[in-house]
Amino acid sequence: MTTSLPPALIMLLAGLALPLLANRVWRAAMSLGAPVVALALIWTTPDGPVLTAQILTFDLTILQGTTTGRLFGTIFAIMAFVGALFALKQTNALEASSALIYAGSAIGVSGAGDLITMFVFWEVMAVGSTLVLWSAGERTYLAARRYLLVHLFGGVVLMAGITGHVAETGSIAFTAIELAGVSSWLILIGFLINAGAPPFSAWLPDAYPEASWSGTVFLSAFTTKTAVFVLLITFAGNEILVWVGLYMVFYGIIYALLENDMRRILAYSIVNQVGFMVCGIGIGTELALNGAASHAFAHIIYKALLLMAAGAVLYQTGRRKCTDLGGLFHSMPITTICGIIGALAISSFPLTSGFVSKSMISDAAGHEHLAVVWFLLYAASAGVFLHAGIKFPWFVFFQKDSGLRPSDPPASMRWAMIIFAFLCIAIGVYPEPLYALLPYPVDYVPYTVGHVLHMTQLLLFAGLAFFVLLPLMKRTLTISLDTDTLYRLVGPWLAKVVGRTVGAADRAMRQTAMRWFQDLVAALERVHGVSGVLARDLNMTVTVLAVVIAFGLILLFDLIQGL
Repeated sequence: MTTSLPPALIMLLAGLALPLLANRVWRAAMSLGAPVVALALIWTTPDGPVLTAQILTFDLTILQGTTTGRLFGTIFAIMAFVGALFALKQTNALEASSALIYAGSAIGVSGAGDLITMFVFWEVMAVGSTLVLWSAGERTYLAARRYLLVHLFGGVVLMAGITGHVAETGSIAFTAIELAGVSSWLILIGFLINAGAPPFSAWLPDAYPEASWSGTVFLSAFTTKTAVFVLLITFAGNEILVWVGLYMVFYGIIYALLENDMRRILAYSIVNQVGFMVCGIGIGTELALNGAASHAFAHIIYKALLLMAAGAVLYQTGRRKCTDLGGLFHSMPITTICGIIGALAISSFPLTSGFVSKSMISDAAGHEHLAVVWFLLYAASAGVFLHAGIKFPWFVFFQKDSGLRPSDPPASMRWAMIIFAFLCIAIGVYPEPLYALLPYPVDYVPYTVGHVLHMTQLLLFAGLAFFVLLPLMKRTLTISLDTDTLYRLVGPWLAKVVGRTVGAADRAMRQTAMRWFQDLVAALERVHGVSGVLARDLNMTVTVLAVVIAFGLILLFDLIQGL
């Protein structure tokens, strides 16, 4: 029974129809209009099951209204609109089409009411994101292929888990799942692969930086945050997520500090920030879950802003390595200011969105007396300021003068950055509208004297440490080895070694077997061949003697049996 039009359907249909439009104006109108319509539908969807269908023996809830789903659907639609605005100069219709399908499937997951519907949208999302990456050209084919293989593997693990869960419980409800048994663990692993959790974190910095100047903006928003959404729904309060999240937090910081490529810095930073959210989900209290949800909302905005600034630099200069950049504030003032606002927001500076969202997670750890977790989260905040708050804007826009004097990007790209920069500050100054969207009632005041002073001191100390250690922070043309080395270099090398070893063993076995067969044939030839022993002519005396001996042996055998 259909009582409301699914927001995801609008996005998916627009994505499929967009390549059929030859006129760029119509394509732009569809790219910008579909997210607006989807957003309106999200906010007119009532709570509870809205669109249901029966397939085989399963009652599917294709669309349902929930507070958490509405929050994530809203930010996905906003991201799709502003991302499309930023990408208006993108001439590749495949990317624009894929981005709509990608965003639409993420919205579909946020509105799913059962595990099967969620999984279908989950897999469409993998296809859409792969096409966004693939559309950047031949140089991204290998990265896109590795990305697809990782997500297909994650999909297989997730499908196996869902199948087992349905067999065990008979339920396809998309709700909290007890982490007990193989099937629930498989579901958790399938979700965590998309979140960029260990040991699969490396797929993200391997793939996202290889997309086009606009494609990376879309990629940063949907896959990992959809994983955060499903973890919020299904596995909130499981302690293992606290430690998985903390690993992601510090993994992202360490690799981002080592990186020279500005887009890889920001890609590792995504893992770092999603780690905060996963940790909050693991803590599991209402404050922590509100913090994880609000931080996902804020993160989509400021990370897209940072990647828009990086994309603008790439669009105008064709360069992405910190060692090739610097001094761009002279000619790109708007991009510089927007990049700095994004950097302050990700660092949780007061009066920015990160301050009012990330603080909820840290304080939730404190309220639960998780002293080690609280301390590590605050220490990580200083690390975030080092790699994204200072390092990215410093090496790209300031530091040495590279001599490059590109202008700010075209108007559509500038306005997209300005919108998200405004939201970063607006949410930080007046967080109540965001708090009103959260899953649980909010009784949290971020702007206390103690909290503001604490964070300001922490960030200023981190800034001081950066400039004191600046000689060590300067990047060179190096390559950071990550776990993707296992399947990019070690895996193929190991496959060749194993292939050669198995091939040599196979040849040796076949040669040995052939020699044995030839020896057997020769032996038979010697006995039964035309010149063999049994083929020779015997004289009468020997023949009679042989017959007598044979009869004698037969008689002797009968006598023995008769005794």
